[in-house]
Amino acid sequence: MGTTQELQLQIRVEEAGEPNSPKDATIATNQPPPCLGLKHYKWWLLVTLYTLFLLCGQSTATLLGRLYYDKGGNSLWMATFVQSAGFPILLPIFLLFFPSKNSTTTPINTTFANLPSKSTIAFIYLFIGLLFAGDNMMYSYGLLYLPVSTYSLLCSTQLAFNVLFSFFLNSQKFTAYILNSLVLLTISASLLAVRADSEHPIGISNRKYVIGFMCTLGASATYSLCLSLIQLSFQKVIKRETFSTVLEMQIYTSMVSTCVSLVGLFASGEWKSLKEEMGEYAEGRVSYVMTLVWTAIAWQISSIGLVGLIFEVSSLFSNVISTLSLPVVPIFAVIFFHDKMDGVKVVSMFLAIWGFVSYIYQHYLDDSKSKTTGTNAIEISSAPN
Repeated sequence: MGTTQELQLQIRVEEAGEPNSPKDATIATNQPPPCLGLKHYKWWLLVTLYTLFLLCGQSTATLLGRLYYDKGGNSLWMATFVQSAGFPILLPIFLLFFPSKNSTTTPINTTFANLPSKSTIAFIYLFIGLLFAGDNMMYSYGLLYLPVSTYSLLCSTQLAFNVLFSFFLNSQKFTAYILNSLVLLTISASLLAVRADSEHPIGISNRKYVIGFMCTLGASATYSLCLSLIQLSFQKVIKRETFSTVLEMQIYTSMVSTCVSLVGLFASGEWKSLKEEMGEYAEGRVSYVMTLVWTAIAWQISSIGLVGLIFEVSSLFSNVISTLSLPVVPIFAVIFFHDKMDGVKVVSMFLAIWGFVSYIYQHYLDDSKSKTTGTNAIEISSAPN
């Protein structure tokens, strides 16, 4: 009886055209490797969840930030502060997922002997947090001096910057479609620069418009640099595959950024005018507070999705998903803030979406190639470059 079963097993293995091995025996007996299917669906579920967090959070936070300025808010440091100050809402989730002393985590291509020191990780959080603080400040200038639709379209250049940083820091390979995406997004931003004097928010001079334009471009470049540094940190330093790692990165970098914003708020003297600003807010005091609170919460939701996609896939993929909000924010800006959607903006939006689709098609080709070669696509996407 045992000989008959072994013979049947060998025939099945030979028909599959694979070498006789324990792994192949599992396939031959129609029993998939343990937890492979579960791991596959879990990965897609996490990527989908992080994507929704990023898109919904970023779109909502951008619109609320513009609402703050339109209704009477004028504190740049307060607008910067709320972009990172919502991190305490993540603490209960972090404590829930924080690994216990008896739990084991799976390092990425490493052993416990070469895990990073606490001082090294602290330096990473401090450095990235400082970058985010400067990035948030530049974004605040952009939202103050630019129409929200123009601001949103300019933010699409972060994908082009991320391609460059990913090439140098994350070994991202250039392809024709990625280069096409880079060129299209650059042209998209250039179109808006050419028409810089054709549309200003009320009370904004040409000089302030240019400042907002340059600050938004600078913020996009800094943002992309932060994403690439986060990916590099996950791959080369932190080397842990846990959800608590994602939360830890978000909480500590936000904490640093919040402290910098508080120092700026008090050092600049803007804190003295906040009470008056609240009293003069067009929608009332309660609306003033709720606008700031929900802006802070929305940015944290967006940041969880951002860091999560970097952890699960790559910084470039995370930035591509972030660009998906491109057609959403200008449309809502036209509806809620009555921004003009003229021909130049339509062309700029079309080019930006074309650039986004070009990158997505490259991702599709990579995924198809991995399936053809028999390699797990998930492992390719999430593995260090």
